[in-house]
Amino acid sequence: MADQLTITSPDDWHVHLRDEQMLQRVVTDTARTFRRAIVMPNLRPPVTTVAAARAYRERIRAACPSEMDFTPLMTAYLTDDIPPEELESGFRDGVFTAAKLYPANATTNSAAGVTDLLRIDSVLACMARIGMPLLIHGEVTDAEVDVFDREATFIERHLKPLTLRHPDLRIVFEHITTEQAVDFVGSVDRNLAATITPHHLHINRNAMFSGGLRSDFYCLPVAKREKHRLALRKAATSGDARFFLGTDSAPHERSGKETSCGCAGIFNAPHALESYAQVFDEENALDHLEAFASRNGPNFYGLPINNDCITLKRRDQLVPELVDGLVPFHAGQILSWTIV
Repeated sequence: MADQLTITSPDDWHVHLRDEQMLQRVVTDTARTFRRAIVMPNLRPPVTTVAAARAYRERIRAACPSEMDFTPLMTAYLTDDIPPEELESGFRDGVFTAAKLYPANATTNSAAGVTDLLRIDSVLACMARIGMPLLIHGEVTDAEVDVFDREATFIERHLKPLTLRHPDLRIVFEHITTEQAVDFVGSVDRNLAATITPHHLHINRNAMFSGGLRSDFYCLPVAKREKHRLALRKAATSGDARFFLGTDSAPHERSGKETSCGCAGIFNAPHALESYAQVFDEENALDHLEAFASRNGPNFYGLPINNDCITLKRRDQLVPELVDGLVPFHAGQILSWTIV
């Protein structure tokens, strides 16, 4: 049993850094562990132009301590009427790394999202042509579809037809939560990958109701049944290059989590890598952690693998109840790995 593990420095391929005061509080929690991060664009207003992405990137850089080697990778927020020329210009200039699809009203700050994929078909054709990845929050928003079935329904209703219409479009199915998502990604031999969060590897839907209503475990997509958690763990730890790290760390103030309409999101950035390491250790797959955390993501995006390393040691650490005034994932729990 290894007591120490050194891997190539990882990247986070899905994170919410927020803006203004919240950005100032949380950016170091990501930057101290990850060399790069795909930054989600669902601000108010959302990041829909090259100019807005440049400005947001500068705010992130200004908030990050100068001694930290961290690169924010910016994304465009797709709307029904976003011009393909804006995406192509931003991608070719190295401002946009990818574009994010939020079905309208699917999650936090997604009201301006896409109402019908066919309305942006010319945008998707442009992205396929220039090699710009499409990052998908894969849930339908129909009120008649059970919240626990919305990801599986999205696959059948939208994702499968999309991959057939645009076979050259590079797609990341973000923060997958179901056995159906694992199976679909595994069935496609090119241009489709998926991120998996630490919280969906650790908790199932019972966590939201353990001892009462637990808002700190409420996220979107919501955690599912135990069989889905086990399928995610099998996929993440398999060594399959189609699955890679994306924390979906999404901080909210306490007042936003505990209210009549609580916000969705789990703040896992402070101990994300240690959380993943614990899962891989429990699955006897520590030898696959480096691929999942440090290699599969850059390989899919066509970016270089980081050239430095990070070391974890098998040493218990108690996760504090609060980090920067926010409740972190695993608060009050002991993780068995520590970054040294």
